[in-house]
Amino acid sequence: MNKIVSKERLAEGIFRYSIKNRDIAKARKPGQFIILRVYEKGERIPLTIVDSDINKGTIDIIFQVTGKTTALLSELEEGNSILDIVGPLGSPTHIENYGKSVMIGGGVGVAVLYPVLKALREAGNNITSILGARHKSLLILKNEVKDLSNRLVLITDDGSSGKKGFVTDALLELLSQGEIFNFAYVVGPVVMMREISEITKRYNIKTEVSLNPIMVDGTGMCGACRCLIEGKERFACIDGPDFDAHKVDFDLLERRLRMFKNKEEISFNQYQKSKEDINGR
Repeated sequence: MNKIVSKERLAEGIFRYSIKNRDIAKARKPGQFIILRVYEKGERIPLTIVDSDINKGTIDIIFQVTGKTTALLSELEEGNSILDIVGPLGSPTHIENYGKSVMIGGGVGVAVLYPVLKALREAGNNITSILGARHKSLLILKNEVKDLSNRLVLITDDGSSGKKGFVTDALLELLSQGEIFNFAYVVGPVVMMREISEITKRYNIKTEVSLNPIMVDGTGMCGACRCLIEGKERFACIDGPDFDAHKVDFDLLERRLRMFKNKEEISFNQYQKSKEDINGR
């Protein structure tokens, strides 16, 4: 159980694992996630279930090394096992044929976007996908997304792939050309989701975002992932992670995401130093 059957490096610091867990593979739906622990005293972190193979009994996750736990996770190899995995968690994404849909993913957020994109395509949607990253080397799953999209737009901060700019620029360009979308699904940094939400609100496009607040138990008991949706308290782990973008209090979300930033940086720096000390001996 939880054995890593394949490990792939997608980009610098970004990895894709295929993990043996037959129960989760059978039960998971688009938009759901797992929570894992790498070792007994380790923290619990949520990661989206990117894909699954019922026949093989495996689930796929994609993560970026941003702190101690993801660094430890990245050091595991094929054949190693992850200590704990709980899931599938969260409410599945509502899937229907909206007609013309636009899927917008920034950075590693494309990993969250992919299973929803796949389900919407299977439901008959005509899909335009906009993928953005700082540099072309950080554009992940672009071939997989291209295969499922009627149109793919790539955009990078430095212009190293596709057009130079941001996903907001790409969306505005399409809308200014008279393109009409009935639905938008957006995943990425909070600032990106906020800006896209403001645009789609002006154009009256139904929009959902997948939120990534601090999360601990994933069952609604701890309250760590609470957020405000149209002024009402909701928990991303059980009420989400998908919410109506036009009702999200993004200011609160940003503040809560910064709550433990200093402690996280201290922990990661200490871990990196301890590794340097060991390697230097």
